[in-house]
Amino acid sequence: MSARAIVLSVTLLTLPATLLRTAPADSQQPLKFFISVDLEGIGGVGSPLMTSTGGKDYGLSRQFLTREVNSVVAAIFERIPEADILVNDSHGDHQNVLHGELDPKVSYIQGSIKPLGMVQGLESSFNGVIFVGYHAKAGDPDGFLAHTGSGSVKGLWLNDVEVGEGGMNAAFAGSLGVPVILVAGDSAATAELGQLLGSETVTTKIAETPSSARLLHPDVVNDKLHEATGVALNRLENSDFDPLELGSPVEIRMRFASTTHVDVLQSIPGMSKIDGFTIRYVARNMDEAYRLIRLMYRFVSA
Repeated sequence: MSARAIVLSVTLLTLPATLLRTAPADSQQPLKFFISVDLEGIGGVGSPLMTSTGGKDYGLSRQFLTREVNSVVAAIFERIPEADILVNDSHGDHQNVLHGELDPKVSYIQGSIKPLGMVQGLESSFNGVIFVGYHAKAGDPDGFLAHTGSGSVKGLWLNDVEVGEGGMNAAFAGSLGVPVILVAGDSAATAELGQLLGSETVTTKIAETPSSARLLHPDVVNDKLHEATGVALNRLENSDFDPLELGSPVEIRMRFASTTHVDVLQSIPGMSKIDGFTIRYVARNMDEAYRLIRLMYRFVSA
């Protein structure tokens, strides 16, 4: 058993769900959890307008999103009162969570100008990663608002594994040795990421079309999240998760909607063109790969 697993087992066993108490000062370091929260996969969000600032019912979406984060956080604190939890806002301008309504013990990263985007703040010291409000990858015919990074990306492969935002983020976590233990999102997202990662999943809604969803009541979604978080913690205690490790180097293939985008990216040393819509780059490791991918889809315009 690894050192990480030994610490994990000892800590979880000494902090049962029915016993909320403060750990002594000289005990093991608290377990750390990283929560990346997107918006398209949040329960109660069934229209594209609800995902954009100024769109109809966007304020309601923020409430639904914050409640889902709180459901996960509450389940963690019930089991592990001294847990260290970091929430990273990961949608649009990355200013969606109602910060004042989070548990005061939670740390929160806001703002979109950050090199690691949806995984900003994630380090090898974390014990588990949780994705809330996630959606399927670009091109998924069954996914609600499915995309990868931006509408300009039509496909992304890392070492020949096709991934979306969830897979890309999981690969970054895996390069640090940290597993994704829970994924919550629409039916296409949980099908995709459950198969890729073996994580515990919560389907927050059924994707009817790319722009509509069959919704569950928010109370039902939050009850499911609370329960699934407990199951995920039990599985983590038993070392029942494997990080998604793609190894090094990391070959990036990214397909765009525009040939112009591909031509602009030829300015990056080491970048090659596979065809008019697809580029290739070999990064030294997942950290370099992640930073470059985010640069290409967010900060390079065509």
